[in-house]
Amino acid sequence: MYTKYFITTLTAALISALPIAAANADTEAKTTDEQATQDERLPLRELRLFTQVFEQIRRGYVEEVADTELLENAIAGLLLELDPHSVYLNQTDYEELQESATGEYGGLGLQVGSERGMIKVIAPIDDSPAAKAGIEAGDFIVEVDGTPVRGMAVQKAIDKLRGEKGTSIKLTLFREGEDGPLDITVVRGTIQVSSVRSRIIEPGYGYVRVSQFQVSSGKDFKKELLSLKEKEPALKGLIIDLRNNPGGLVPASVEIADAVLDGGTVVYTEGRLPSANISFDAESGDLLEGTPIVVLINGGSASASEIVAGALQDHQRAAIIGTQSFGKGSVQTVIPLGDGRAVKLTTARYFTPNGRSIQAEGIVPDIIVEPAEIRFYKKRKQVREADLDGHLEQADSKKTKAKDRDENITDDNQLYEALNVLKGFQLLGKRVASVAETQE
Repeated sequence: MYTKYFITTLTAALISALPIAAANADTEAKTTDEQATQDERLPLRELRLFTQVFEQIRRGYVEEVADTELLENAIAGLLLELDPHSVYLNQTDYEELQESATGEYGGLGLQVGSERGMIKVIAPIDDSPAAKAGIEAGDFIVEVDGTPVRGMAVQKAIDKLRGEKGTSIKLTLFREGEDGPLDITVVRGTIQVSSVRSRIIEPGYGYVRVSQFQVSSGKDFKKELLSLKEKEPALKGLIIDLRNNPGGLVPASVEIADAVLDGGTVVYTEGRLPSANISFDAESGDLLEGTPIVVLINGGSASASEIVAGALQDHQRAAIIGTQSFGKGSVQTVIPLGDGRAVKLTTARYFTPNGRSIQAEGIVPDIIVEPAEIRFYKKRKQVREADLDGHLEQADSKKTKAKDRDENITDDNQLYEALNVLKGFQLLGKRVASVAETQE
């Protein structure tokens, strides 16, 4: 009854708050534009309709629905038809968004999976509470706080393992080689999951994977670059993998682009509010000092991923390889509403340094490489010069042979082609330098 009274009173108040001039438009001689503006700001007919529908639902719907739930659904409906990215966030949604953005959660620091209906520990995260408590890769979690977890969905098990920092949880584990179950009590901590990782895929060539743009992604990216340079002081090329990266925080994408740009605009945004019109610029100083870069993208690369790819493409700092990106060229602002709820509202469009709008278009790669399976033909043994009796030996005592890769990447044809492009840059750079020296 209170909600009905509130809405009815609200509508009545809105009606009574109308200027008397609105009822006497002729005598006040208001302009048509002013009247139209007033109608747009205060659609009384629709407000009356809302109260009528609200009352019909709360009185006649087949099941009773709480007034607070109806009002919350109405708020969600306000954003539903605006665009796919403007949404109402209840407490759970808001918490998950914050967790995704920060990469932090309260838990044990375990990577788990399902095997034969049981929850298996894939690996404990380094220096996590789980690692310090002695949990090992390959352990099977049998019980959580005395509750069996066999047959439980992985996500449900993860929800049980997570919790507030400082709270304890008792795990019963089965470990191969042990006589019986192991009972281990672990105190939950704050777990930081990095979205950036790197490795050397072949001598001289580095690879950095960015899975999403979190608060710490920019810092983590720079850290991984320095680590690669330490492993390979003469780094010849770098692959930045943004495939299936849905985006995240704009500042993180700007920081990552800034790390390999020597100044210039990274991205700028335009919206209706003055605060939505911002230009993000890179500072001088390229951590890789001009080392060739290839960026991998695909249809799952969106938003912040497209900011990085677009900036490096416009500044001709990297070759973009893969397939056309998703095309999300809008910026969402999270507006807290109190009580742990919020609204994620689209407030601006973003543009690449050259003024390209990515919205519904995406980034078109410089070299399109569709995902495919690489299959090598079986070749029969061929006779080579070195197999012939009495062949002449090589005049130069220095013999060269093909270098082996540190890992087999032929199962990822896009990565395979990206590495070939980097090698092409390296060869071309040597030849251009050689020509320049000859001309001098």
